[in-house]
Amino acid sequence: MSWMETFRTSWSAVHSHALRSLLTVLGILIGIAAVILTVGLGLGTQKDVSSQISSLGSNLLIVTPGSTTDTSGVRGGFGTSSTLTISDAAALASTVNSPDIAGVAAEKSTSLSLVNGDTNWTTTVTGTTPSWLDVRSRTIAYGSFITDAENAASASDIVLGSETADELFGTQNVVNRTVTISDRTFTVVGVLSSAGSSSSDNLDDIAIVPFSTAATRLIGGTSSNSVSTIYVQAASAGQLSGAYQETQTLLANLHSLSDVADADFTIASQDALVGTATAIYQTLTVLLTGVAALSLLVGGIGVMNIMLVSVSERTREIGLRKALGAPPWAIRRQFLIEAAILGLSGGLLGAVLGIIAALTLPAALGSSIVVSVPAVVLSIGVAVAIGIVFGVYPATRAARLAPIDALRSE
Repeated sequence: MSWMETFRTSWSAVHSHALRSLLTVLGILIGIAAVILTVGLGLGTQKDVSSQISSLGSNLLIVTPGSTTDTSGVRGGFGTSSTLTISDAAALASTVNSPDIAGVAAEKSTSLSLVNGDTNWTTTVTGTTPSWLDVRSRTIAYGSFITDAENAASASDIVLGSETADELFGTQNVVNRTVTISDRTFTVVGVLSSAGSSSSDNLDDIAIVPFSTAATRLIGGTSSNSVSTIYVQAASAGQLSGAYQETQTLLANLHSLSDVADADFTIASQDALVGTATAIYQTLTVLLTGVAALSLLVGGIGVMNIMLVSVSERTREIGLRKALGAPPWAIRRQFLIEAAILGLSGGLLGAVLGIIAALTLPAALGSSIVVSVPAVVLSIGVAVAIGIVFGVYPATRAARLAPIDALRSE
């Protein structure tokens, strides 16, 4: 028999028992779809995490205060102490012209209620400096951002996030409108462009005021010069490590620390955050891929089982072909091609199911799923390989049947 004739008879054998063949490849189908979804979900989640971290700003170092210890010896978490001040931020800002640091912005934040007539909205009010806009890679949708002059004068000007502006004013033009915070009137000078949400907060639900205004009129207190976060922007991604070392050394000197291990501040980089998130999702991907592999194994066993049944059903046919001169390799080839067709069918159906699920599930899951073409192609190849591997024993068994014994079979 030619290869073409072998393929034709193999397809005819599979197609003649369509329902049985479909049930046989069900395990492979589910396994392939699971592999495509698992890889796609891992890639999509990494993409989302990278996007969320990038939304903080480009090439960013995040400096936060250290921890506190109360009189009973109970330690708070990082950020519970007022160990960073506006002076620290100013000292870092003086190094902006260094080779590694491109920008510095300090923040002082708290949650306050903004009032517009009968409408009120509680949001994060952040006092900061004009450099915040560039350091955090944000833009103004309309209006303007706070200026050095406004910061020096502790002006009652405010810039709203897009969602905050919608909640307070709806679709109205908000520039030069006023809002009240803690019985103080602020004039809206601008609205930030939408930036979406990060893993921890809504970047569009925010209100920005000059740092001096926040320190003296809104947050103040005994630690009016303290800051909650200092953002340090490296000149480029390749200079992030250099910026980290400069920041750490300068703050250690300012805080009179002889050993950075005793630092009363922490510095986190985007690389570290991305690396940690990637490692977590790679582990989850491996675990889920293992579950999918078990499904493929079950599918392979199903192929072997149905091929053994097929050999038993066609024993007389095999005996007749061998009696007419068919060599063992021809019999083996036909059954291996049948097994490969079953594997290919399961792989193609699984790929279609996986791609459809990848296109429809993100809306329900709230997470991106990236369809990886190499993963789809490799999955289909694995499905065919599974069919062939698990078809070897049934094909070999058929090829070894003695013609006389096969012809006497009922």
